[in-house]
Amino acid sequence: RKMLARGKGSIINIASMSGTIVNRGLTQAHYNSSKAAVIHMSRSLAMEWADRGLRVNVVSPGYTLTPMNKRPEVAEEVKIFKRDTPMGRMAAPEEMVGPTVFLASRAASFVTGLDLIVDGGYVCW
Repeated sequence: RKMLARGKGSIINIASMSGTIVNRGLTQAHYNSSKAAVIHMSRSLAMEWADRGLRVNVVSPGYTLTPMNKRPEVAEEVKIFKRDTPMGRMAAPEEMVGPTVFLASRAASFVTGLDLIVDGGYVCW
């Protein structure tokens, strides 16, 4: 509300590449659809608020080496994630900072409604 009242601002939502693709070998329709909803909501808000000075974008991480993916019970899945990612590895959480800073910056002043997928090339397959 404050951004709308000011007539300017940048909102960056976090989704996942899973909002764009169906992950091979994972049964997670609930997760994928919730991430797709974040992407579509962001695009819709980008169009609704563009003429009011707000930009709305999304960062969609690929497989990322978070504490959840460091657990021993997912070690075999992590190997597959790395193997199937063209860059041959998972992202470090810090690698989401640059794309987010870009979208918040003046360098992205004409960018709205974008889903910036940061996935090491995974969705290219």
